[in-house]
Amino acid sequence: MTAESTVPSPAGQSRDLGSTPVAVLPRRDGTGSHRLPAGPPAPRPGSPLPLLVADGTAALPGSLVLTGVPHRPLLAALLVAASLLLRPRPRPDRRPSGALDELPALCGRIAVVWLVLAALVAAYAPAHVLPAHTLAAGFLLHAVTGCAGRAAVHHRHRTALLNHPRAALVVGPAVTAQRVASALLRHPRCGMRPVGIVTDDPGGTAGLPVLSTGEEVRRAVVQNGVRDVLAVDPSPRPRQAALLRALAESGCTVWELDAETAAPAPRYAAGDRIAAFRCRRLEPAPRRPGGTGKRVLDVLVSGVLLLLLSPLLLACAAVLRVVGGPGVLFRQERVGQGGRPFTLLKFRTHRPADEHEAATRWSVADEHRMPWFCRFLRRTSLDELLQLWNVFRGDMSLVGPRPERPYFVARFSQAYPGYAARHRMPAGITGLAQINGLRGDTSIEDRARFDNAYIDDWSLWRDVCILLRTAAALVRPTGS
Repeated sequence: MTAESTVPSPAGQSRDLGSTPVAVLPRRDGTGSHRLPAGPPAPRPGSPLPLLVADGTAALPGSLVLTGVPHRPLLAALLVAASLLLRPRPRPDRRPSGALDELPALCGRIAVVWLVLAALVAAYAPAHVLPAHTLAAGFLLHAVTGCAGRAAVHHRHRTALLNHPRAALVVGPAVTAQRVASALLRHPRCGMRPVGIVTDDPGGTAGLPVLSTGEEVRRAVVQNGVRDVLAVDPSPRPRQAALLRALAESGCTVWELDAETAAPAPRYAAGDRIAAFRCRRLEPAPRRPGGTGKRVLDVLVSGVLLLLLSPLLLACAAVLRVVGGPGVLFRQERVGQGGRPFTLLKFRTHRPADEHEAATRWSVADEHRMPWFCRFLRRTSLDELLQLWNVFRGDMSLVGPRPERPYFVARFSQAYPGYAARHRMPAGITGLAQINGLRGDTSIEDRARFDNAYIDDWSLWRDVCILLRTAAALVRPTGS
């Protein structure tokens, strides 16, 4: 697909887009893309070390009641170790709480620690069984010290957040996002300072900067050290969903906020609040296992094929130079995994009038007007062989959704639900959609469905099967 004609409708029929204004995705300079800084922007406050120290040292005052008990240093060490082992593991989807909120659970754990200690003393030193008043005194000292230590840590953490709140972006409809941002500014104790609103409908916003392109979001993340992202739209649009994934992968913590006042939704855990809004932390989708195996397969197969087919590639280039003149290589921007653009390589079989035509025409019209060798290359798919270099260098994979131009990615992402989700995986030379006949002017909706089915059910063996079926289909070439 290099140059002209029309865009297929969901039913596979063609429709003209020439008279419709289209929002074109940015070019390779990065304007509007979702390329964000890799890794966390800065260390987050709230290291677990202060709480570990508070829980460990809280056991030492309680050990003072063990006067006269043999091996007192050993018992004190056991108290510290048990206190640390029984402390709760911090949940990443929980907002920081206060010492009073933790007091019941803290007292329960400390009681278990002292009961275990009493059982050990009774089993190994029956002559020194701990009396009830000793246990009560030890428990009380341990609990008071532990609560005081945790209160000091939480107070220090809250003071740090109040004096140096974390920069945050609010993503969602303009009116709702503005309301949430205003609430955060009115309640600085939540520890977040909104620095911008990311929305597709900027009308009605005031005060905070409105970010509508990926480049503006990237600058805001870098310049403000954004660490938190608040998603206030229960069903974000595909572009915003892709942006949220990119922000999460770049190291930002993404929170989904319930900005409504209705009854609590089951998906929000009790106690998770930001400025009294119910919230939950959204984790980026885990990477599918086998990514290394897929890359190894790509490098091995593409490397071997490039070596074996190099005489054929040189011959095609030489004949194409004689038949079609200079400029045998065709370079075109395509959208790959995560919305990242790359330059796709093919043999040039058609010469568009200008760059705009190359970027916005769906396929070549009047193929019979091409030179005979160009028609041969297209019908046998030999013009696609140079994409093996894209695979070898990591732009693409052998198997995956076919990459498309930014112009059509923007159109199809708006028109077909699920189309943007195809970019969860590297683009491919062939794929499940292609071996099922979805090439050329065929249904975009069907392609997106087959591509997403491939990603959801991916396995390395399935890649091998698709490659074998593609090789078998080459005996009856139909072109691209």
